[in-house]
Amino acid sequence: MKIYVNAKATRDGNGSKKTPYKLINSAAKVAMPGDEIIVFPGIYHENVNPMNSGTRDQRIIYKSVEPLKAVITGAEEANNWKRYQGGVWVTYINNSLFGSYNPYTTYVMGDWYMGSVNKHTGAVYMNDIQFYETSSLNECINAKIYDKSWNPKNSVFKWYTEQNKDTNTTIIYANFQDKDPNKEKVEINVRREAFWPQKTGVNYITVSGFNINKAATTWAPPASYQDGMIGPHWSKGWIIEDCDISHSRCAGISLGKYRDPENDQYFTYKHVKSPTQMERDAVCRGQYHGWLKEKIGHHIIRRCNIHDCEQDGIVGRQGAVFSVIEDNHIHHINNMQELAGAEIAGIKLHAAIDVIIRRNRFDHTTMGLWCDWEAQGTRITQNLFDHNYAPNGTAPRLNGAMTSQDIWIEVSHGPTLIDNNLLLSKNSLKIPTQGLAIVHNLILGSFTLVGEGTDYPGKGPIQPRFTPYHIPHRTEVAGFQTILHGDNRFYNNIFIQKWPATNPSPEENEIVGTAVFDDYPTYEEWYKPFKKIEGKAAQGNDMVELQSAQFEHLPIWAKGNVYFNGAQAWKKETHNIVNNKDKIEVKLIENDTHVLIKTNLYDFLGNFEDGIINTDILGKAFEPEQRFEMPNGDDITFDEDYFGNHRGLSTMPGPFASIENLNNALWNN
Repeated sequence: MKIYVNAKATRDGNGSKKTPYKLINSAAKVAMPGDEIIVFPGIYHENVNPMNSGTRDQRIIYKSVEPLKAVITGAEEANNWKRYQGGVWVTYINNSLFGSYNPYTTYVMGDWYMGSVNKHTGAVYMNDIQFYETSSLNECINAKIYDKSWNPKNSVFKWYTEQNKDTNTTIIYANFQDKDPNKEKVEINVRREAFWPQKTGVNYITVSGFNINKAATTWAPPASYQDGMIGPHWSKGWIIEDCDISHSRCAGISLGKYRDPENDQYFTYKHVKSPTQMERDAVCRGQYHGWLKEKIGHHIIRRCNIHDCEQDGIVGRQGAVFSVIEDNHIHHINNMQELAGAEIAGIKLHAAIDVIIRRNRFDHTTMGLWCDWEAQGTRITQNLFDHNYAPNGTAPRLNGAMTSQDIWIEVSHGPTLIDNNLLLSKNSLKIPTQGLAIVHNLILGSFTLVGEGTDYPGKGPIQPRFTPYHIPHRTEVAGFQTILHGDNRFYNNIFIQKWPATNPSPEENEIVGTAVFDDYPTYEEWYKPFKKIEGKAAQGNDMVELQSAQFEHLPIWAKGNVYFNGAQAWKKETHNIVNNKDKIEVKLIENDTHVLIKTNLYDFLGNFEDGIINTDILGKAFEPEQRFEMPNGDDITFDEDYFGNHRGLSTMPGPFASIENLNNALWNN
């Protein structure tokens, strides 16, 4: 059945084409499996709350008649401003508007949040420019440029809020500079979400073609409830496609996590257990809350434009398992630099088990992609990462802010596969982890936190961070172990030292290439202590003698890589090219329609080739003893490049199968 919604209808109807509903929520209350909700252009000021599940064969579909013309917003227009002083205007809002959730008394806070404690979940916008919150009215009046911002020219637009308890009123002051807010489109956040089921287990929903914006979302840490402007709220089988998702105070899309009152923001309010331990609890308690392959995840996020959110474009702890995130443009995330903490990225996923992240573009985010814990069976392929670092002249980031890089894989046991990507930012990979396969990438930035960043520091003995690994292609926990580092494979990559290297330390390493693993063993070196009892039954003293070897760094494999402009190779690598003589240029060219790459790289590559890489060559990740394979267990043969072109019998390194591919657009805007 088709159910019709039109915000511009003369009066509310019954959902028929002739007399449509005026609110999407009216349709959401009655839609049943197989129904399609047809939404006409207009602005829908509501939080859509789907009540019923679809099924695998009969989804419930919400569809915008004209792409992006149906706007679902968590904001309301504010057009009753009075001039206060100079460019500062003031408005008074009765708190009855907000109901039980007032964004102007609710602060951004929680576990792993390390930023200012005076930022609210509310916000002020003028013509889609988000204003910067101040902690005093004087700061709002003075409107100084915020030099940490990645877009400082907009940072002179300020706002400040306070409460009048006598009149039950929220007062908002805003500095509009030389603009008259009553003549511009000015909005304020009102609702916490925009498309969010209030109960869990609402499965098989499709949301297609909407503009979704401006919600007062809360901070989304990994051991606590994670809301987003739109998301499935601990369900299965959602599709979010062809949407424009922007201006969430925290997360745009949330694919995580169930609400667990006993573990919700535990460290923030009770303090006595470390937030890392609460993450372990969240994993183990997940089964109690239905975290099973049969019940959770399997979502598809595709062809969306996700931008201008201040925590994450997409966030998820556990709820993203077995999902596909493809063909999205994720950009300008956390550019205001008002928020800081350990949960900020274009995409931030915990437990990305069997998640495929492919053909996306990540740019102008403070961090592109962050897979934290349990990146087991995760495949990151055919993505473009660029400009994920602060613009020149930007002041140092807030205390508690994370570093910038294209990809961060943290304290996971793998197998994690990174193939056929373009990693074009100053830091390409932050990898305090193990169990990686890095194949056929173009890498212009460095590897950081190699062999570091996996212990929990503090006074007294250092505490290793034991993290879980799982039954292959399942959510059930197989065990916990600390990170030994290594167990990484590097095949057929191109490394170019794009930026000069000045600091050789592992944490801040700026030297591009695999030489940062020089003190790691080959497989034969690593296995030598164990080989002497190969085929024999272990004796009691063997357990003691081998204990130290069992906690050494794991081996490295490297072959078929090329290194230019001072990029350095692992000293034990064979069959590679190291060329420090010729100057390689790589430039990204972008216009209104597409993005191209311009390089002289292939003038100096010659006829260097290597064999086709496959699952058998990559072997198994050490701790879970799982192969680098597809989620269904099929082998992978790396005979397709960044564009999906076929490689043939042998292949040159990097993400392109042939030089001719350089004429193709890397991304179409």
